[in-house]
Amino acid sequence: MSWARELGELRRREALAEEMGGEEKVARQHGRGKMDARARLSALVDDGSFREIGKIAGKGAYDDNGDLAGVTPAPFLFGKALVNGRPVVATADDFTIRGGAADAGISRKMVQAERMAHELKLPIIRMIDGTGGGGSVKTLEQIGATYIPAVPGWGEVVQNLDSVPVVALALGPTAGLGAARTVASHYSVMVKGLSQIFAAGPAVVDGMGDAWKSESASYADAKEDLGGSGIHTRNGVVDDEVASEAEAFARARHFLSFMPEYVGQAAARIDTGDPADRREEALLNLVPREEKQVYSMRRCLDMVFDSGTVFEIGRHWGRACITALARLDGWPVAVLASDPSYLGGSWDAKTSEKVERFVKLADQFRLPIIHMVDNPGFMIGREAEMAGTIRYGVQAMNAVYRASVPLATVVMRRAYGIAGSAMSNADRHQYRYCWPSGDWGSLPIAGGIEVAYKSELEASDDPEAELEAIRERLGKVSSPFRSAERFNVENIIDPRDTRPLLCEFAQLAWRRLDSER
Repeated sequence: MSWARELGELRRREALAEEMGGEEKVARQHGRGKMDARARLSALVDDGSFREIGKIAGKGAYDDNGDLAGVTPAPFLFGKALVNGRPVVATADDFTIRGGAADAGISRKMVQAERMAHELKLPIIRMIDGTGGGGSVKTLEQIGATYIPAVPGWGEVVQNLDSVPVVALALGPTAGLGAARTVASHYSVMVKGLSQIFAAGPAVVDGMGDAWKSESASYADAKEDLGGSGIHTRNGVVDDEVASEAEAFARARHFLSFMPEYVGQAAARIDTGDPADRREEALLNLVPREEKQVYSMRRCLDMVFDSGTVFEIGRHWGRACITALARLDGWPVAVLASDPSYLGGSWDAKTSEKVERFVKLADQFRLPIIHMVDNPGFMIGREAEMAGTIRYGVQAMNAVYRASVPLATVVMRRAYGIAGSAMSNADRHQYRYCWPSGDWGSLPIAGGIEVAYKSELEASDDPEAELEAIRERLGKVSSPFRSAERFNVENIIDPRDTRPLLCEFAQLAWRRLDSER
């Protein structure tokens, strides 16, 4: 007996699933400049590697004879795929079906996708383009009752955050559950002009009354004004902003190339072709002698780390510290680097929040940390106090002290105050190098002379001359070589040796990390 008839029905149902929300709605999706869910999956993963799960799930319509008349597919697609030759769980919301609302589909599909990731130890990539989890108010009438909200399978989402890399790409307007799924990730991306994230969209906000209404000229403008990438990649809700969906896919793939497939597995070393003993002459003159003059830390990173491997995360928020993934002699590392071009490198509240989050990421996935230091301290002043800078700063410091991965610091210039002590864990072996431009202490000398020497200056017949003499004496005391005499710093190095020495550290760090397995 043949099963050809049943296989024919299977092929028909699969063909109906390929139609998504129908020709008109798919065309509308494309007309908005957005790819459809199936095209996104194809573009994200390695060619031909996507194996869909639950393709024919949805809501069937049947004629009077009980025969299938049509199917509304579930607005959520997922399956197993390869990214950079490694297995992942890839998911995509289908906005052409009820705006991707979860109530229009089979909630078990989303739960199974999340469960598959942590049970099989696979990274998960969510492509989110949906209006949320609860659908519309009209749904309540259909149900016949209200309910206290609960998200099916949210425990699986939490477990994934603890066990595998999670990437979220916001590829359209995402509200409610869609917004939550975006934020519940290790790395997130928005597309400029295409993606918005909000707890509730403009129509809901406007419905709360005149005081909440937007003054935007159009609904599209209202969405951007309420939750566009210009907001959420500046406040830290989302990590990065890109110009196109293709760039979002590329960044997701690039991020995962630094990550292990699961917590407990070692991240991969690759051959970058960049010699470990490369010395850059330009590093010798990078830090200016004038203490208030800035320089490009990003240029420094490009010279120190393997060529072309620096992958910055969160460029538009917490800007006083650059956070990036990179490679040293092919070994993957996490990078913290002060940016003296923003607030002089002082850590404000948002920078501290960003540092804390990034250090926890590095520690969770066992990536050694490299810290390039030029930090004059925590941000001071009334605005900094209003923002709670000291609390966020101490939390960042606590993350550094809790991290158990190897950490190396390179003090390029300043390291002052409590923030200076947050650059590394002083209770562990200090794998640290300092440049001759180093300048450190409990507080900057320039800001403390008048207070510390107030009585001497008041008693002097020539306070200006006395002040200059004090500065000259302190300038000699603050020489980094005086610190090295007392072994308060371990090594002062030629800046050109920074890369070879850090490559040596990376090899030792990964030797230590390999011993954990």
